[in-house]
Amino acid sequence: MKFTMGVRAPPRLLELASQSLLQNEALAIVALEELPTELFPPLFMAAFAGRHTQALKAMVQAWPFPCLPLGALMKDHQPHLETFQAVLDSLDILLGQEVRPRRWKLQVLDLRQNTHQDFWTLWSGIKASVCSLLEPEPAQPMQKRCKVEAQVVLKPAQAPVEVLVDLCLKEDTLDETISYLLKKAKQRRSLLHLRCQKLRIFTMPMQSIRRILKVVQLDSIQDLEVNCIWKLATLGRFVPHLGRMGNLRRLLLSRIHILPRTTPDQEEHFIDQLTIQFLNLPHLQKLYLDSISFLEGRLHQVLRCLKTPLETLWITNCLISESDLAYLSQCPSVSQLKDLGLSGVNLTSLSLEPLKVLIEWTSATLQDLDLDECGIMDSQFSALLPALSCCSQLTTFSFCGNPISMAVLESLLHHTMGLSKLSHVLYPSPLESYEDVRGTLHLGLLAQLHARLKRLLCESGRSSMVWVSASPCPHCGEQIFYDTEPILCPCYMPA
Repeated sequence: MKFTMGVRAPPRLLELASQSLLQNEALAIVALEELPTELFPPLFMAAFAGRHTQALKAMVQAWPFPCLPLGALMKDHQPHLETFQAVLDSLDILLGQEVRPRRWKLQVLDLRQNTHQDFWTLWSGIKASVCSLLEPEPAQPMQKRCKVEAQVVLKPAQAPVEVLVDLCLKEDTLDETISYLLKKAKQRRSLLHLRCQKLRIFTMPMQSIRRILKVVQLDSIQDLEVNCIWKLATLGRFVPHLGRMGNLRRLLLSRIHILPRTTPDQEEHFIDQLTIQFLNLPHLQKLYLDSISFLEGRLHQVLRCLKTPLETLWITNCLISESDLAYLSQCPSVSQLKDLGLSGVNLTSLSLEPLKVLIEWTSATLQDLDLDECGIMDSQFSALLPALSCCSQLTTFSFCGNPISMAVLESLLHHTMGLSKLSHVLYPSPLESYEDVRGTLHLGLLAQLHARLKRLLCESGRSSMVWVSASPCPHCGEQIFYDTEPILCPCYMPA
């Protein structure tokens, strides 16, 4: 008989030794001078978890690795503000000194929570196989090490320390730990470089955003999301910062609107301000434009300044014109697309010949195609099928929310049967599965039609290809999915 509830593994000898040493912080600090390098991480973990601030300060100033991955540790131990401040205060004191301790090797303080996940686990088990950035100094015989330390205790100050952090700016106030970090980075701007790979901007006054960006090394930002309800004029105040993000790879702009009183000349001015910054983004690979009110008739202005071909282009929940679609079909920046999304773009009244040309043009590279909620009719969709059949790299195709008949779905299946990499198709419930004009989904009819598609897949030798139906519930709008069995929203559940 096994009893597992409430059973906890006994502390390891190393953990007990660390806890015992930290009971006397003064003794622990003195012991750092002779502490073997491999014991620093487990002792630091114990000090951080136990909030031994004085020991933490001393260990930061003697850290023998190029990188201190504090973020991974903070993920497992909810940081106490005082503990976090102790780490930064110690670093601040050290950076103010002309000479630094000999053992100190710190170059990077990494506050990101999803990096170096194995560092603390490996070193707490005294395993030395970690990445080169985290490798300690070469081990020296005890006698030789003591002799060297007796001769050379301090060394001149070196390059600035980099602090790596992902920022999420929302509301009017920041997390206390981030606020304290920004304060220290501002005070030690020349010696403490704040580098941010991912930046998310939600609801925050522009004045606060610009104040924070003055502290960040803007060329370190590779992934930027601006997910605010901004006026075009507000975006205009932000774009000078965008132009300094020279290593940006991914950009999302969402919910930018134009005020009714904005004049055409003002619109053109702000749009030119935005697009000209693309000239300063030579590494941009992924562009997402969502709910952008000024895009209709101006897509050429937005894309013409891109310097390199995009891998991903998503234009979602926007109005576009036939001229926009025509330009897209011949724009050099989209010739090598891997991911194209036009979800929520109403194409009902447009000729889809340019879209067909675009799909053919990118057929050698396109991997993911999303045409959800585009209002595409049977005749329009049928015209796209020959182009889709050429997409040799296509893995996922989604076109939910379009009024498509069963006959056209079967035609799609036959046209894409030869695409060996196509593994997932998300399709709308066919028109025949609705029992009335109000859009009431008949689950029995849907089951029959879905079974027919599955049978056709099996007969064609593509039984592994996943076809999933998705349609909005007419009562609440939640999606109803159907694979082998329906995944229902509560509206369809029995009382």
